[in-house]
Amino acid sequence: MTHASAAGTPDLSAVRPGVNALLNAFLDRKAQAAAGPEMTPLFTALRRLLDSGKRLRPQLCVAGWHAGGGCGDNSATLHVAAALELFQAFALIHDDVMDASDRRRGRPTAHRVLAAAYLTAGGRRSRAESHGVSAAILLGDLTLVWSDDLLHNARLDAETLICIQPLLDTMRGELVYGQYLDLLSTDRLSDDVEAALRVVRYKTAKYTVEWPLRIGAVLAGASPDVLDACSAFALPLGEAFQLRDDLLGVFGDPAETGKPVGDDIREGKATVLMALAMRGASAAEQQLLRTLVGHPDLAEGNLLRVRCVLEETGARQQVEKMISDRRDTALAVLDRAPLPAAAAGVLREIAERATARQS
Repeated sequence: MTHASAAGTPDLSAVRPGVNALLNAFLDRKAQAAAGPEMTPLFTALRRLLDSGKRLRPQLCVAGWHAGGGCGDNSATLHVAAALELFQAFALIHDDVMDASDRRRGRPTAHRVLAAAYLTAGGRRSRAESHGVSAAILLGDLTLVWSDDLLHNARLDAETLICIQPLLDTMRGELVYGQYLDLLSTDRLSDDVEAALRVVRYKTAKYTVEWPLRIGAVLAGASPDVLDACSAFALPLGEAFQLRDDLLGVFGDPAETGKPVGDDIREGKATVLMALAMRGASAAEQQLLRTLVGHPDLAEGNLLRVRCVLEETGARQQVEKMISDRRDTALAVLDRAPLPAAAAGVLREIAERATARQS
């Protein structure tokens, strides 16, 4: 349960341990009811992924509940927040399969864990990779189903469930739209910044920030003007969050980010960073980017050459400004939003952390 501090400010420090406890208990029940010990690798892979999450979406859900005027027992909201974390796990498992990523949060990705488990169980090395991918797709599907299962464990009354279900449905659909837009644009270098931002809005901004915040506010019975304020705050913050992620994927420290630097470049991701670089690049620099970006075996020296172009064209600095501008826009919404002062204060803290992070 999340409580208010003595000064009246909501304390979100209890969200992570509270969500962790709910997820662990839920998975324990599912493991006991599983078809047999053959299912163990699925649970192992999912627990490894869940154990290292930041719990940003659950925190935003609970913060939204406070913003909507929620007070007292928030156990139902915490269950919904935990369900959102399972939905996030589903999205990450499938995203890592699509991107053929080896690491996530400093650990092997689910399909790599499942491939290793297959080999340990005596499987053929020639089939290990395809087994891991297939098993991860199934695990992602199962995790999506379980996110609904955990949601219903919240025991929401029928009226509240009717209110939040359309938000959940929209969130899920928009995430898939964003993933597909990302897939369409990968390995197609372009200077279309707005197209890259459209991917950001659908793949990250809405499902990472807007919908968890709005869902929490709806759980508290928030008024339409509060819900509008939640969206006005969330969308620029969500974009800033993903823009920071794009920078960390190229310039971050793998020890901090938990994944190899340069994966977006090797995969040919059409990020805002890359679109800005293409827009500001000379003909020779554009040719270099077209030659090297999207090369899966890009050597460290060539990766450095791409990073130099991103610096020399001013793309990195422009993205930094876009992050700060969007953070400021989000914070300005809180200055005039009809939110409890303590809830607005918590949202300010979340905004600062989400945009200044190093992982």
